Amino acid sequence: MSLTQETTVRERLYIGGDWIEPATSRTLTPISPSTEEAVGQVPEATERDVDRAVAAAGAAFDDPQGWSQWDVERRAQVMERFADALDERGSQTAHLVSSQNGMPISMSQAVEGAFPAVALRYYAGLIREKGVEERREGVFGRATRVRHEPVGVVAAIVPWNFPEALAFVKIAPALAAGCTMVIKPSPETVLDAFVMAEAAQEAGIPPGVLNIVPAGREVGAHLVAHPGVDKVGFTGSTEAGRSIGETCGRLLRPVTLELGGKSAAIVLDDADLGAHSAEFVDATLQNNGQTCYVCTRILVPRTRYSEVVDTITDIVRSLRVGDALDPATQIGPLVAERQRARVEQYIAKGIAEGGRVTTGGKRPADADRGFFLEPTVFADVQNHDTIAREEIFGPVLAVIPYDSEQDAIAMANDSDFGLGGSVWSRDTQRAIEVARRVRSGGLGINSYSHDIGSPFGGIKASGLGREQGPEGLAAYQTTKTIYNAP
Repeated sequence: MSLTQETTVRERLYIGGDWIEPATSRTLTPISPSTEEAVGQVPEATERDVDRAVAAAGAAFDDPQGWSQWDVERRAQVMERFADALDERGSQTAHLVSSQNGMPISMSQAVEGAFPAVALRYYAGLIREKGVEERREGVFGRATRVRHEPVGVVAAIVPWNFPEALAFVKIAPALAAGCTMVIKPSPETVLDAFVMAEAAQEAGIPPGVLNIVPAGREVGAHLVAHPGVDKVGFTGSTEAGRSIGETCGRLLRPVTLELGGKSAAIVLDDADLGAHSAEFVDATLQNNGQTCYVCTRILVPRTRYSEVVDTITDIVRSLRVGDALDPATQIGPLVAERQRARVEQYIAKGIAEGGRVTTGGKRPADADRGFFLEPTVFADVQNHDTIAREEIFGPVLAVIPYDSEQDAIAMANDSDFGLGGSVWSRDTQRAIEVARRVRSGGLGINSYSHDIGSPFGGIKASGLGREQGPEGLAAYQTTKTIYNAP
């Protein structure tokens, strides 16, 4: 079933606290992956627009009476007003996100519509608690003051899969720290960013503190290398992250990189996946498999392999595939035709290398339009197979047998990535002990879900640095030490 899509047209860019004419007439046209129809049009920012945005952010940061100089209480109050304004627009934001990237609307309402306000309120509370300066007793008897000051102008590069949530794990701590920002949304998901700008303007975010330049990779590269930028926050592919990291390394510019993953779900021999079917789906197929940390390698004891493969197959086969705006949909379409084609190539590769498809593997028979693909389970996969090594970014699970608990841990660690992961067991303490031995930025026990108060990020090819929690705030601060300062 295809639901009614509304078309949203914007003609101006949000830069310097105002809606301004773009430098050219170029536009971006997001396409609904459910209907293959255009859902809107916005100006495409150019390098000249980026220059204006960076200049506005720089002027706002350098203002001696501006955002970076406000006391924490004043900043926190404006951030809370920003949260209120976003809450009022939550349903609109969720609808726009699902219309652009195919995220099931039930998930978009909870994550894209609600999380940004949660993040803003969390960081408003955190800066009230922590302040900006602490006094330390020096080892040699002289007191020291340590100040936590804003790093400066931040370039935030946001992907299409969670455009609002992943924007606000950058925006909320950066604003709390006193930074000013230039946000570059992905071309696939640009409409929601304009709603964000309206909320910021209504809340009283000062001019130049938040600027939005929707554009593609070339303009993004210009932003990353811009001499007026002091820090980069990026979420996206490992390939793009390496390029951004190289640029920032050459410029000695701090950068946070949240990149790809190929996370493992370790199913221990006492696990009952049937009792955690909803949590299992969320941990492995969230957002149609278009989530960096989902556990797409399922490691299963050989002694229970056939049984667990059948259980996983039944769980995945039962999922409802449909229009992203249908509240009953559990698996929506992939973001674009190119993404579906990429996933289909991996499915073909998995079959060629000896994998056995137990469910899915093809386009739904009743879908005459839209970028739909049935969620797919592969059995008889080895940990060295292509579909077990490379990030597919689609609804494809590889179920891999192991012989012992130590074998499972070694297989989980045998990956170029290290972002997420999960352990499934009736014995929580046993699962925690296994989780401690897996090399990854984060793991879940009988589930996988984030908490804004705890750090998130990866190791190895999954990135550098951490977002969320107090660590996320520290990423947008620089420390200044004042010696002999009682």
